[in-house]
Amino acid sequence: MFDGIALFFLQAAVPLPPELFQLPEGIGRVGLILVGMAALLALETGFGRQSNRTPLARKSYRLNFGTLLVNDALFSLLSLSSLLVWANSFSQRGLLDRIAHPWQDLAAFILLDLTLYFWHRACHAFPWLWCLHQVHHSDPFVNVSTAFRLHFCEVLLTTLVKAGFILVTGVDVGSVLLAETAIALAVMLHHANLRLPGERWLATLFTTPSLHRLHHSVHRSEHDRNFGLLFSLWDRLLGTLTEGEPARVGLRGVPPQTLLELFRLGPSASTFDAEQLGQMIAEAAYYRAEKRGFVPGFELEDWLAAEREILARVGLLS
Repeated sequence: MFDGIALFFLQAAVPLPPELFQLPEGIGRVGLILVGMAALLALETGFGRQSNRTPLARKSYRLNFGTLLVNDALFSLLSLSSLLVWANSFSQRGLLDRIAHPWQDLAAFILLDLTLYFWHRACHAFPWLWCLHQVHHSDPFVNVSTAFRLHFCEVLLTTLVKAGFILVTGVDVGSVLLAETAIALAVMLHHANLRLPGERWLATLFTTPSLHRLHHSVHRSEHDRNFGLLFSLWDRLLGTLTEGEPARVGLRGVPPQTLLELFRLGPSASTFDAEQLGQMIAEAAYYRAEKRGFVPGFELEDWLAAEREILARVGLLS
């Protein structure tokens, strides 16, 4: 996403391999992403579920687009351009190389979405990844620009995941561009501050704004659900889907941030007081008990495990 926009704006200034500039359809797809973003911003302004004219909303847009510009500058050479080089180098050497177009495009599209579902789950499951991913979850006003609110280290790691996907599958440039475009549009859409007509029906297969809004809940039992980027099918099949309206979005205990603070490896220990830490530990312990079906006799074990996990997440335990 970041890299595609960089390719669109910076192609004359960045020394990318010459073969990349023989792909005018790629620039057209990036243009589609920009048009989609502009359309969603207009819809949020006219039909948003919450007003985007409040100070909170304006700060969210400023921070998120600032993050986009920083990440775009840092990773214009490391993301989509690198993926294209990988695709050129390893096409006809991977699992999908014997599949003809457009079936290869479809297979790459579905498998990349599944790969990113598992990557998203990992970003919630492992504390050192969560320290990066919580930058994305720290937005108290979820909107289309929240899609760009990512720590630059997470962008880099996600790029490596995609590069590994290309290495294994051997998909070519066209398949990469198609999958990247569709997923980028889907991510912007499901972060949009909108209610879609027929959303309940759409949610049977696709990740909708309402499904993903619950994923941004302050409550861990809700934000550790609904990981799908484009398809909600993965959540349904793997037991991570839940529905409802979050009471509040964002992260509990995270103060207003500047762009520089947003790029820290998560909140510092001083962000949380004892009461907040206790509440976070209690939520994590409840979540563990819920997963085991509230079987009695494990209360202390659940509490101690939750305490270790939360303290590690906020940097109080190595």
